[in-house]
This record gives sequence, C-alpha cells and structure tokens, in this order.
Amino acid sequence: MSQFNSATTERAMQALDAFQIEIPSWGFANTGTRFGKFVQPAAASTLEEKFSDAAEVLRLTGATPTMALHVLWDLPNGKKDAAKVKELEEKHGVRSGSINPNLFQDQEYKYGSLCNPSAEIRALALAHMFDSVEIATQLGSRDISLWLPDGSNYPGTQSMRKRIEWLAEALQATHSKLKPGQRLLVEYKPFEPAFYHTDIADWGMSAHLAREAGPQAFVLVDTGHHYQGQNIEQIVAWLLHIGLLGGFHFNDRRYADDDLTIGSIDPYQVFRIFHELHAAKADKLPHDVAYMIDQSHNLKGKIEAAVQTVSTAQELWLKAALVDREELGRLQEKCDLVAAEELFRGTFWTDVRPLVVEWRVARGLPADPLKALRKDGYVTRIERERGGRHSVVNSYA
Repeated sequence: MSQFNSATTERAMQALDAFQIEIPSWGFANTGTRFGKFVQPAAASTLEEKFSDAAEVLRLTGATPTMALHVLWDLPNGKKDAAKVKELEEKHGVRSGSINPNLFQDQEYKYGSLCNPSAEIRALALAHMFDSVEIATQLGSRDISLWLPDGSNYPGTQSMRKRIEWLAEALQATHSKLKPGQRLLVEYKPFEPAFYHTDIADWGMSAHLAREAGPQAFVLVDTGHHYQGQNIEQIVAWLLHIGLLGGFHFNDRRYADDDLTIGSIDPYQVFRIFHELHAAKADKLPHDVAYMIDQSHNLKGKIEAAVQTVSTAQELWLKAALVDREELGRLQEKCDLVAAEELFRGTFWTDVRPLVVEWRVARGLPADPLKALRKDGYVTRIERERGGRHSVVNSYA
C-alpha cells in the first residue's frame, strides 16, 4: 500500500507531467577536458546519431522532448543545414531546442568575439549571432542561448568599459533580429577561459545587459558558473522577482564548472532552487523558465549519464513540488525557525521514488529507466555500429 495519500499522489502526477528538461546534443559526443579526451565507442559523431540518442532518452524518461543544438558543431553549414535538421526531427520524434552560438572556437576570437578590439572581428561575431537567430527561426526554436567566453587574462591589457559598450551594442543588434516569441538568453560565468576579467561575470551584469538589449532578453543561470559557496537560489529568487529569469543550464560541480551529473554533489541545492520556482508559481508570479542540461561526460557512458541526470532532476523537482508552502509560510511569519526548517528539510528527505515509478507506469514508461536502457541493448548496438570508425571530437569549454 502506498505511503502517500491520493491528494499527494495527484499533486505528484501533475508536477511530473509539467516538468520537461532539454538535453544537449554535445552530451552525446566525444568531449573531454583541456588535458585530453577519452573516446567512447558509443559516442555520437553525426547529428543523426545525436537525435537517435536523444530519442532513446525521451523514450525512457518521457521528459526530454527537445535537444539543444550548437551552431558549428551541429550545423557546420549554418542555415543550409536547417532542412536536414527538420528531417531528423520528424524521423526521431525529438524537436530542436535552444540554439547555441559558438563564439569561442575560431582562431579569430583569440582576443574576444563580440568584445574584440577589432571592429572587423566584432562584425564577424555579430554576423554569427544573426545567423543563429535565423537558424532558430527556420527550426521554430524559441531560445538563442549565448555563452560568451570573452575577457582578458592580465590587468591593463583591455579596456573593460569599451568592451561593455561593444557588448551592449551587439546584444541590442541581435535583439532587433528576434522574431515575436523568440528570446535571447544571456549566460554568465565568473572565470574561464579568461582569468583576470570576464565580460559577463555574474548575474547582475547579465541582467543589466538583458535589460539593455530589450524585452525579449533574459538571464540564463548555469549552476556550475558560480563561486564556491554562492547562494544560487537567492540569485534565482532575485531574477524571478525582477522578471529576468529565462532559463537554466543544470549540472553539478565540486570545484568550478565541472559538468558533473545533476545532484551528484549537492542535491539539496537543486531542491532549494526548484523550491523557489515552485514558490513563484504558487504566488502567481509571472515567469517562463527553460530547464536545460549542460553536461558532457568524459568517463560515464553518454546515454546512461543523460538518463541518470533526467531521472534525478525529476525526483528533485517532485520533492520541491511537495513542500507544504502554506504551512511553511505560516511558520516563516511566526519566525518558528526550527519548525520551518524541519518542514523544509523533511520534504527534501522524503523518498519520492515510489511516486515517480507510479507516474512512469501510468504514462507507459519503464519503471526503472536505467535498468531498461541496459536491458534493451541500445548502447550495445550503437557501440558495435559506431565503435569501429573514427569519432569526431568536439571542442568543448
């Protein structure tokens, strides 16, 4: 007999039905660290293989209807590749998700892209942004997700203020190309590959640039892009409050941007972030947030890691959905600190896995996605098919 009453079970079913999370194409390819890459025989080396792998994750989890695409890695010919992508969407039942410009790979960007001192190179980077918007338009993708690696390594070598101006102008120009319903998501990162100053180093800079760009620009929060000990859920609360939270790149980290499986180091932090999102919904605070994964595993099997990540995200999302927010609010108003914390922690420690299994079975999904993946032989088959040929290795920062 279930330990959960019918009302809780119904809340759980609704919460899981509402949760969708985007998986990244680069998560299926051979990538690695700046020191080396360990090639996996099952890694995808073509866009069709990535779509096939994404379809397998969707079949097992029921929560990943879209796959993020990286321009140059997935669409090396830019807009010319859009027709091919549409065919793959139709074949595999997975839609194109966010479009990610690539402003860090080409040699021209050694000293920056949109913030490069050279007007010619800035124009080249801006043209790539325009192409990315056009690709999104052709594919029916809503979000253009920008991570900008620009910055400098040594004091005095660049004018920070000039770079702010160049970047603001570039984002405004990109915003002017957006179609109705499209969004520009501006990501931030405190360091790497620039180690003295990064042009978009924190959420405040990202929020300012988004506001400067226009009403269709928002902030993207990558959970790995923060200093140690930073209160990410407070950042989330602020961005929700000012109406600028556009999306997430979820991963986990022990030290910096480690791209570890979500919840593998600090699941309580993910729960706290999800709580802020559920609380905003309960308070009827307008928001439209894209949930995306940004991970690429060098050691774990690509598809296993994706299924593990999505399953963990579903569990943590459900835990946060089940917080009794009315009672928590009463305890907060009374400043009953221990009772409030125990209610909050108690919900986190609740084992919701039986509810997730019940939801999966009711929706015709495997009760245990990882077990089903190992049993159905998909990975063994693609290892046999792909392992004998040279694998394309993406550049990945």
